[in-house]
Amino acid sequence: MPSPSTSAADVRHPSFRCIACGDRRDGASQDFRCPRCGDLLEITYPSWQESKPDAARLKAAWRDRRLSSRAVDLSGVWRFRELLPAMDADQQVITLREGNTPLYELPQCSRITGVARLLAKHQGLNPTGSFKDAGMTVAATFARRSGFRWVACASTGNTSASMAAYAARGGMRSLVLVPEGKISWSKLSQALDYGAVTCQLRTDFDGCLELLQQLVRRAPVYQLNSINPFRLEGQKTLALELLEQLDWQPPDHIVVPGGNLGNSSAIGKALVEMLGLGLIPRLPRLSVIQAEGANPLVRTLREAAAKRLIPVSPETRATAIRIGSPASWKKAANVLEATGGACEQVSELEIAQAKAEIGAEGIGCEPASAVTLAGLKRLLKQGFVQPGETVVLVLTGNLLKDPDYTIDFHRGDLFEGTRDGQASTALNCLRHPPIVLDATLDAVIRTLEQADES
Repeated sequence: MPSPSTSAADVRHPSFRCIACGDRRDGASQDFRCPRCGDLLEITYPSWQESKPDAARLKAAWRDRRLSSRAVDLSGVWRFRELLPAMDADQQVITLREGNTPLYELPQCSRITGVARLLAKHQGLNPTGSFKDAGMTVAATFARRSGFRWVACASTGNTSASMAAYAARGGMRSLVLVPEGKISWSKLSQALDYGAVTCQLRTDFDGCLELLQQLVRRAPVYQLNSINPFRLEGQKTLALELLEQLDWQPPDHIVVPGGNLGNSSAIGKALVEMLGLGLIPRLPRLSVIQAEGANPLVRTLREAAAKRLIPVSPETRATAIRIGSPASWKKAANVLEATGGACEQVSELEIAQAKAEIGAEGIGCEPASAVTLAGLKRLLKQGFVQPGETVVLVLTGNLLKDPDYTIDFHRGDLFEGTRDGQASTALNCLRHPPIVLDATLDAVIRTLEQADES
């Protein structure tokens, strides 16, 4: 069937605005920084001020496209293309049918926390297993459109997997810079399989990103980290799809993990845009949760009132958010202020407990995603979240992204030799280690009976 269209097609030509000095330009350099002050850029749509898209027509078009078999409509990102930068032709889009991720009820976690209605938007069910795909389909598409043969990223794992997949799909080459020994092999294996040239650098993620910034200034390589504002345009469709799943009635709170802070910035940008376009009646509060050992935004807000970044030397087993100098910290701080959200930190024990509790729902997620549930518990204790409110947790990565963490937890090895070793015994009731038995029916039956009694 033909893809529905709307009158918004002529208002999708973006401009690039500096988040600090406000300078506006029609294009951007390959480091995606303001030529006047050096800060990050964001994409805006100035013509929305003159010709605002009709909210009812947009919703109808997006709904009707779910019945279309066209590749661009099967994407849960490009289905919302009226709010994305315009393409010359839909056939230019590089897509793996990203988006279209489920919104789960969490009844057990709801009982644990006391929250009346608790849901999880699981971005780990994207094609490469993380939320990165929503942004990568847009950024990779514009990289190919601009004629680039090489794309590159610095990564803690998920970005490299996503970029390599979309580069391969679009007929481009990919270069991955990762910190040696500080990335899950499950994630790295994806980039290798998708054909990426992978460099393990003797530095941390922030060092990899700095080197990438130097590279794109000297070589014809297109940067696909979340510094690239096209990435954030794609990632903001998470919020569009979430609100559509909720019949455009905003929850009270949306809770997201905080790493390089591009995702929280993208979601917040989408919420503000949706309010301005009349797609939603009010803003939900967007809150960001970090690990205690990788908490630069928490410290920046508490110790510097968001006036300057306080970088940290990151250390957490939640590798996806092990970032000490997040590029998008100013964008995230602006989003927290705009939505009235909070920023909190959680311990390694709290992350492990929350991950096991989400797993007990039959869903599962990587460790970084679990900070959302752990952070929600803290926000409830502080009274920031009320028990009668509706809360959505954004799970950013698949359980299989870091199986070593899960195995170590259930075997009781995760905190061995750490300061949390003794305290972690409180989590034994959540552990389900494999049981070695003799190959006899009686042994299996006894184990079954013991499990039934426990």
